[in-house]
Amino acid sequence: MAGRGGRRSRAAAPENEERWLLTYADMITLLMALFMVLFSISSVNISKYQTLQQSLKSAFSGSILTGGRAIIQSGSESTSAHTPATAEVPAIVPLTPNIPKPVSTSAQQIASAMLAQSAAEQEQQSFVKLARELNSYARSHGFASQVRAVIDQRGLVVQVLTDKLLFSSGQATLEPAGLPLLNEVASLLNVDHTHPITVEGFTDNQPIHTAQFPSNWELSTDRATTVVRYLIAHGVAEQRLSAAGYADLHPIASNATAAGRALNRRVDIVLDRMYPNPNPKP
Repeated sequence: MAGRGGRRSRAAAPENEERWLLTYADMITLLMALFMVLFSISSVNISKYQTLQQSLKSAFSGSILTGGRAIIQSGSESTSAHTPATAEVPAIVPLTPNIPKPVSTSAQQIASAMLAQSAAEQEQQSFVKLARELNSYARSHGFASQVRAVIDQRGLVVQVLTDKLLFSSGQATLEPAGLPLLNEVASLLNVDHTHPITVEGFTDNQPIHTAQFPSNWELSTDRATTVVRYLIAHGVAEQRLSAAGYADLHPIASNATAAGRALNRRVDIVLDRMYPNPNPKP
């Protein structure tokens, strides 16, 4: 009986009524930690926060850092050598050949070109006709060896040798023998009344030194202007005429012989071309 009574007394031992203090203490500790975190967040160092923000931005920008010690000293700084990924990237331009655009030709341009071509052909035909008439006149009047009409890039050129026809040696006064020829030339030059006319004087390379002509320049120029004055007096409009002297320049024969020098002493009467030569020689 005594044994049974002892077992009942041990089973009915009283419980510890102060265990709630452990739970309370844990809660107080958690609240204190929470308030400390809240306090620390409320007092942030702004300068350090901005530095951290800039460093994180540079670290995740994808920029390429330069070598050397700069990666230790200022690896997060943005320089011209490594532009941040936020910079604007220029557009990629495709490499295409620079092909010029075709120029459209208007109907007016085509018409103008056709008119110019037609005018050039008519001009060439007119030159051929005048040259034929002048050469025929020279043959029929015994001037074939002293006068000839040719067509070149300048236009219609009437070459007149001066010896015993237009001028005496060393003189710039017209001889009577050449006046009928100049009359015929003047009448043919007045066929169209539009083309400009250039009279060019030439000499050989023999020097001249007189009171009237100190050199061949003065002699060749005076001979050209003498022919110009005669053409004006016989109906050629002076607005169409001009004179030039070239002395012994531009010879058509060798000055080494007397026959060659005689060919170089000449006056060229040029009916200047107004349109491009439709049939240029190579």
